[in-house]
Amino acid sequence: MLNIKSIPAFRDNYIWLIQNQEQHCVVVDPGDAQVVLSYLQTHQLTLDAILITHHHADHTGGISDLIRHFPRLNVVAPADEAIPSMTHPVRDAEQIEIFGHTFDILSLKGHTLGHIGYYHQGILFCGDTLFSAGCGRVFEGSYEDMWLSLQKLMALPEETKVYCAHEYTAANLAFALAVEPENKDLQHYREQVNRLRANNQPTLPSTIGRELKINPFLRPSQPEVIKSVSDRTSNHDPLSVFAALREWKNEF
Repeated sequence: MLNIKSIPAFRDNYIWLIQNQEQHCVVVDPGDAQVVLSYLQTHQLTLDAILITHHHADHTGGISDLIRHFPRLNVVAPADEAIPSMTHPVRDAEQIEIFGHTFDILSLKGHTLGHIGYYHQGILFCGDTLFSAGCGRVFEGSYEDMWLSLQKLMALPEETKVYCAHEYTAANLAFALAVEPENKDLQHYREQVNRLRANNQPTLPSTIGRELKINPFLRPSQPEVIKSVSDRTSNHDPLSVFAALREWKNEF
């Protein structure tokens, strides 16, 4: 059984820690080494590996310091991105083993060109591709790239837990409700999120099933979503609606 914990970093990052039953662990996207080292010391854990989703510094900045403390660390990262100290470059459709559990590598191009995700039966680490009630900015890829990546995630089982890398949920919900103000699932979720954040609790992980109900970027075929972007695009195909949503969110 894998035990997954969040380590808050910077203003709104989450570094995810995957622990086995023998006090060994793996971390995902360690932008800050110090918070990881502090957690490891407090919980008497040994770090075996690092998983990286993409090259941005808030996801990779802690690698070198962690290697100084754990020189034999495996660093699994997207083969097509320049990741410091990468030992295991991986690509779409390949697999890795984490404490006896097989994770599939998913190409999630869009936020960056080499962005990847890690998926194992009900567990998804998706970096900055999918957020709760939102998605990542399209910095390097195209809107089509990002939409194709999101479609991959939409096809995963609805019970899949979504471990994304930022606590953006409350801000994303403000935009989602501007898109779909009559969405009852959104209204109820906002109440839940407000309670969690008032107590400084994480809103993550989400699930694919929840995101299909409340995330406008996964709902470009819904009539209310199409209507909301009608002043931004005359095309109603999902890609055009998605692109209009993403441009709207960029300026929201």
